[in-house]
Amino acid sequence: MEFCQYKILIYEEIYITMLTGAQIRMSRAYLKWSAKELAQKAGVGYSTIQRMELEDGVPAASAKNVQAVQSALEAAGVRFEVAPGGLVSVTVKLSE
Repeated sequence: MEFCQYKILIYEEIYITMLTGAQIRMSRAYLKWSAKELAQKAGVGYSTIQRMELEDGVPAASAKNVQAVQSALEAAGVRFEVAPGGLVSVTVKLSE
């Protein structure tokens, strides 16, 4: 199995990761959201979500749209984390 490693920027010991199309698809599947639902919650167009999900890697989208999608997913309990070695993961806070 081959893993793709994405560049991780470190700023004042805070890890910042670039959201990937694969992470968006995984998050949306867990939340059982359609692409239209995510677009509505993020305040972006449906076609923007479709384009962002096409690639497994970092989507070719504006930083504003990527941040809007990430914020919408995080508001629903999804977390994007960096594990040792630079592996980017998707975790979900379970409801109490």
